[in-house]
Amino acid sequence: MFDLKGNEEPDTRSEEECFPNIDTGIEVAGDRVLVQLRREKSTSKGGIILVDETRQTLRFNETVAKVVQVGPLAYRNLDTELTPWPEGPWCKEGDLVRTIKYGGDRFVVSPDDEGAPVVFITLQAREIISRIKSFEYAQKMKAFVD
Repeated sequence: MFDLKGNEEPDTRSEEECFPNIDTGIEVAGDRVLVQLRREKSTSKGGIILVDETRQTLRFNETVAKVVQVGPLAYRNLDTELTPWPEGPWCKEGDLVRTIKYGGDRFVVSPDDEGAPVVFITLQAREIISRIKSFEYAQKMKAFVD
């Protein structure tokens, strides 16, 4: 959600810093979608190093994500002949999206760059709430709605 009062500062990290390229070692099945949550910040907008408890809260409250994999049955009619949804897929690999805050199968991967752990979620395809138009819009979005 955009901060209409102007109190929030945009996330100035690069897309690579927010979504590092990490091999999860899995492939999603069926109508599932694998997303990578935006990596939590290690410092506040004022430059203060955030304590681990705060970082963990940010990590698991995040709803901005990048689509990593789309299962072979995602966005298909499962009760018929597996025809594609009339409106087409809601997302594709590489898209930035908003996801549900709770749910899905969450797991954490420690990256090789010694940075903060990265959270992945395997969701049902319908749990992708919306597509984000660009990384610039994603930078302006809070981790979650208060």
